[in-house]
Amino acid sequence: MKRSFFQTARRTALALSALTLATPFLLPASAVVSPAAAQETQKADTSRIVVIGGALTEIVYALGEQDRLIARDTTSTFPEAAMSLPDVGYMRALSPEGVLGVNPSAILAIEGSGPPDALAVLKNAGVSFTTVPEGYDRAAILDKIAKVGDFLGVPDKTKTLADEVGADLDTAIADAAKRPESERKRVLFILSFQDGKIMAAGAHTAADGILKLAGAVNATDAAFPGYKAMADEAIADARPDAIMVMSRGGHDSSDEQLLAHPAIALTPAAASKTIIRMNSLELLGFGPRTATAIRDLNERLYGKANVSQ
Repeated sequence: MKRSFFQTARRTALALSALTLATPFLLPASAVVSPAAAQETQKADTSRIVVIGGALTEIVYALGEQDRLIARDTTSTFPEAAMSLPDVGYMRALSPEGVLGVNPSAILAIEGSGPPDALAVLKNAGVSFTTVPEGYDRAAILDKIAKVGDFLGVPDKTKTLADEVGADLDTAIADAAKRPESERKRVLFILSFQDGKIMAAGAHTAADGILKLAGAVNATDAAFPGYKAMADEAIADARPDAIMVMSRGGHDSSDEQLLAHPAIALTPAAASKTIIRMNSLELLGFGPRTATAIRDLNERLYGKANVSQ
């Protein structure tokens, strides 16, 4: 009897051991957590951050959390204090070695950073990687603030900043919206001008978004998405009242060169010699300073008298 009892107990123990070993394979796929997914669910260590994207860097500073920053990308040029941080490269041409070389505990990147193969390496490097959605309206700006604030774990500061930025945006947008449609100027935003070829902004771009918020009209009439080279005939047909280019310094085309372009020379903008140059990060960053950019652009287009009475 004793032998029979011990044999039964042994068989039961072996069966339980087998069941325990087999259990992971019997669970549904949704219950199996991969190492990558497990890392995502853990709170990121944000003590040493690399930020990719000028607007995100501005938000970190606006939240007063800049002491966590150890490096930035080339587009992160504001505030001036950010320029003292190591530069890991242009946001669309990142090198994994350059980013990981500063030993970050976490990486915060704006949507659209790249190239894809570099991002793949960074996301699998064992360092927390968070992407913040890009967008070109009021809601997108507040969403960026919310995402960065959540990433940093500072809810009170995030709410304060979001309330301030939201109120400022509401005022600037409302003022610009008062302008009658018939008085709104058509603006051709030129991204690049090389060898006589013009790359202009169409729909779903930061340029298109800021023009609308500032009470202007994109002269391309959103005929195409993104940025595209425009034929001379299309430029003349666009009839822009103003030409807008970014101030980058160095090799910018002069006003004279732009106005001498055969197609631009036929436009109302050439007749009035209206060329507007503004800082690219402030104008197109869609961050905490966008309300100021809306006011500045509106004044450059229409003067200080915002709306005809």
